Amino acid sequence: MSLISLKNICKYYSMGDQTVKALDQIDLTIERNEYIAFIGSSGSGKSTMMNILGCLDKPTQGDYLLNKKRVSQLTQDELADIRNIEIGFIFQSFNLLPRASALHNVMLPLVYRGIPLKKRKELAMDSLSKVNLADRTDHIPSQLSGGQRQRVAIARALVTSPSILLADEPTGNLDSGTTGEIMKLFDELHKEGQTIIMVTHEDEIAKHCHRVVRLSDGKVLEDHLNTDKHSNNTHLAETQSYV
Repeated sequence: MSLISLKNICKYYSMGDQTVKALDQIDLTIERNEYIAFIGSSGSGKSTMMNILGCLDKPTQGDYLLNKKRVSQLTQDELADIRNIEIGFIFQSFNLLPRASALHNVMLPLVYRGIPLKKRKELAMDSLSKVNLADRTDHIPSQLSGGQRQRVAIARALVTSPSILLADEPTGNLDSGTTGEIMKLFDELHKEGQTIIMVTHEDEIAKHCHRVVRLSDGKVLEDHLNTDKHSNNTHLAETQSYV
């Protein structure tokens, strides 16, 4: 069974006497260990897609299954549980606590699971080691570079062993050199088996992903595999166009 299944997903907003179709009749499946980018210009629907996939918002209509759970029918409390268990979020602005050390920032999601302090520290240290920051555990965000801060954010997302890493413009605040380092880290995490969903407006970022879904006006314009990537996913053998 697919990790994610979207069937006829729509998200509509009323603005006066007009209806804005942020997402309009989306049908998609995402398998485990996919490395997929949703790409599009401002207003294409990619931010709405991120909110739906991340259980931050519910569709107006349609069916969303995540790891066999029917997300589109859950309560707000149940959605919060899904976010904590299934999804690791990585944001453009890092969203770190400014006065907390790297270690404590990474430990934070484990607090909501009731994990004892000693175990939280152990898991957070393991996660920071994965992103090569084991020697920066006591540093607060202002003592870290932009790339290091994003690595802390990635470690925080990984610490709960989520089904999905959901990255929203993860290199938007980074220079080109640091962007390359962060994307290399995502590439390595994917090779280790992590499912990664990235939202971006940059073609250069999308090129790292094995599958690219291009959105326009709330619809899937194109869904294709990157031919220069060695993907294990074969359910999209060739480009699918939805024009």
